[in-house]
Amino acid sequence: MSDIVVAGIGQTAVGEHWERSLRELAHFSLEAAIRDAGGMRPEALYVGNMLAPALSHQTQLGALIADFSGLRGIEAMTVEAAGASGGAALRQAYLALASGLVSVAAVIGVEKMTDQVGPGVEAAVAAAADSDWEAAQGLTQTGLAALLMRRYMHEHGVQQTDFAGFSVNAHANAKTNPNAMFRNTLKPEAFASAPMVAEPVNMFDTAPEGDGAAALVLTRADLLPADFPHIPVRISASSLATDALAVHDRKDLLTLSAARISARRAYEQAGLGSDEMDLFELHDGYTVLAALSLEAAGFAERGHGWKLARDGQISLKGNIPISTFGGLKARGNPGGATGIYQAVEVTIQLRGQAGSNQVESARRGMIQCLGGSGATAVTHIMERVE
Repeated sequence: MSDIVVAGIGQTAVGEHWERSLRELAHFSLEAAIRDAGGMRPEALYVGNMLAPALSHQTQLGALIADFSGLRGIEAMTVEAAGASGGAALRQAYLALASGLVSVAAVIGVEKMTDQVGPGVEAAVAAAADSDWEAAQGLTQTGLAALLMRRYMHEHGVQQTDFAGFSVNAHANAKTNPNAMFRNTLKPEAFASAPMVAEPVNMFDTAPEGDGAAALVLTRADLLPADFPHIPVRISASSLATDALAVHDRKDLLTLSAARISARRAYEQAGLGSDEMDLFELHDGYTVLAALSLEAAGFAERGHGWKLARDGQISLKGNIPISTFGGLKARGNPGGATGIYQAVEVTIQLRGQAGSNQVESARRGMIQCLGGSGATAVTHIMERVE
């Protein structure tokens, strides 16, 4: 089978887009991706979204966006897996191309988090947890992160301020990202004095929710034109795994089993190991999830993920750069669109187009997005085609 490659990318800034509808945001990103791909027309469209039914009162996003973007008649559908929706949609496009039944596919991750404000948004996001046993009892995603963080601190002798490096790094990398919500410097002392949201999670431990859309056009390498203007980036591995939805049903609270399984399968599929990755765009919706993700993906031993942030090993020049454009923490958390933003960002890195955010000699990158507190994990490995 010919390699599956990224032909085009597009994205909107993450922010409070009250003036733009969900369909408009999706269209702008898709239009940019098709233009970047030299006008390739997709035969199928896969939309990753988490909250449109609850917050925008809209289903059938596939048909909606295809119609609005002048693609009426193509195969189109929505994929939902909470915060992993974008990654799951990317996997569906990958499988469609791998089957040989589709030659060109588009993937969009789109979210409108600000169509409502207040308790309605919190309740919608909480639906990513177990509604009967967690959400119905008033437990939010931030509350779940607080429970995990408290347990992590207890088991591994870590202080709350030891997580500061994740957020400081994210803000440093977002400063030159025009699509980031927050491009300000965050200093460790500001992190330490931030107000608590759900103790021990403070305001700078959690990522800001925003609106946004990102898109990819994918095809097979043998279908690229001879004058294709970009360095091709192939998807070398695609993997999705699940764990118990309710945190209390998991065998080990401090092991993201779905993330670990998904990463392991991706490494096996690509024939690579964690030590061969040049960067890792992880799901840093909360700093504790960043630490746990680094451990689950094999970049740190159990209980040592936080040390990579403390020791500067996750910076652009570190051992395993993460959040290279700000991650969820500073670029902003676009809900179900996260996985596609990650794929766009890694593609920019592997093309060598990241400017001051460029990871030197980046040839391989891994992306991983999580649904809720890790019940779903989707991992993709992407490689620069030399």
